[in-house]
Amino acid sequence: MLHYFLGSYIVTIVGFIAAYLWGEHVHNGTGLTCVFIAFVLAVLEVSLSFDNAVVNAMKLEHMSEKWRHRFITWGILIAVFGMRFLFPLLVVAIFAKLNILSVLNMALNDVNSYAHYLELTHAPIVAFGGAFLLMLFMDYFVEQKKEIHWIKCIEIPMQRLASVKGICTITTLIVLGFLMFELSPEVRISVLKSGISGIIIYLIIDGLAEWLERRQEERMKLCADTVKCSGLVGFLYLELIDASFSLDGVLGAFALSKDILIITIGLFIGAMFVRSLTIMLVEKKTLAQYLYLEHGAHWAIGTLAILMFISTFHEVPEVVTGLLGLAFIVSAFISSIIHNKKVKNEVEG
Repeated sequence: MLHYFLGSYIVTIVGFIAAYLWGEHVHNGTGLTCVFIAFVLAVLEVSLSFDNAVVNAMKLEHMSEKWRHRFITWGILIAVFGMRFLFPLLVVAIFAKLNILSVLNMALNDVNSYAHYLELTHAPIVAFGGAFLLMLFMDYFVEQKKEIHWIKCIEIPMQRLASVKGICTITTLIVLGFLMFELSPEVRISVLKSGISGIIIYLIIDGLAEWLERRQEERMKLCADTVKCSGLVGFLYLELIDASFSLDGVLGAFALSKDILIITIGLFIGAMFVRSLTIMLVEKKTLAQYLYLEHGAHWAIGTLAILMFISTFHEVPEVVTGLLGLAFIVSAFISSIIHNKKVKNEVEG
C-alpha cells in the first residue's frame, strides 16, 4: 500500500504545510482552519471520485506502461492546475469578459465577486459534465457484446436498446429537453449548448478510440504507431472523464472556502489519492477479482450525471452525491464477494 500511496502522502504533507503557512501569513492566523478546510476538501474529492478511479482503472488496463505513467504525471498536472485552478478562472474570464490576469487578481483579492461570477456559470458547466457522463453511462450498458449483468432486471432491457441506432445520444437529448422545462429562460440556451457540446465531445473521443482499436486489429504491422495514438486518445478520454467528474466538486468547494489556493490544495490532495487508487486497482487486477465493480462505478456515474442536471435548477449537497456513488460501489463490491463465494462453493462441491 505504501508503494502506491507514497506520492499522495508526500503531497498531503506538503499541501497541509502550504495551507498552514498561507492561513497564518495571509489570513491573519487562520493556519489550522485552512489545514482543516483543505483536509475536508480532499476527503470530499476522494468520496466523489471513487467511481472515477474504477472507470479510469478499466481504461488504463488497455494502455501501455508509458501512457499509464503519463496519466499519473502529466495527468495530475492537467487535473489539478488545469481543471481545479485554471478552468474556473477561464470560465469567469469568458463570462465576465475580463482578461485572465484580472480574474486571478479577483480570485485572490476579491473572492466574493469571483465566487459570484462562478456561481452564475454553474448551470452550463454542470450541464456539460452531466451530458458527457450520461453518454458514458448509457454507452456501457447498451454494449451489445456485454455478457455480465449486475442489476439484471434493468441492465438486460437496457442492452436490448442497442438495436436502436444512436440510443445514447437520443436518451441524453431527451433528458436535456425535459431539463429545459425546469430552467429559467435566461440560462436555457447556455445549458442546452453546453449539454450538446458534452454529447459531441464524447462522440468524437469515443469514435476516435474505437476507430484506432479497429485499425490496430486490422493492421498489426502498424502496431507501434497505433498503440501510440491509442494511448494518446485514451489519455485524452480519461482526462475528459476526470474533468466531468471534477466539475461538481470544483464548484461545490466554494461552499467550504472562497480561497482559490486552499481549494486547489485540498482538491490536489484528493486527486492524488484517486490517481494512486487507480494505479493500485490496475496493477492488483482488482476489477478482474470483483466482477461487478465496473457496474457499480457506472451506476454511480449515471447517478452523478442526473444529479448534475438537477443541480442546474436545484441545489444538490455534495454529501448526497458522494454517499449515493459510494453506495453503488459498496453494493457492487459486496455482490462481487457473494458471487466469488458462490463460484468457489460450486467448484469445491
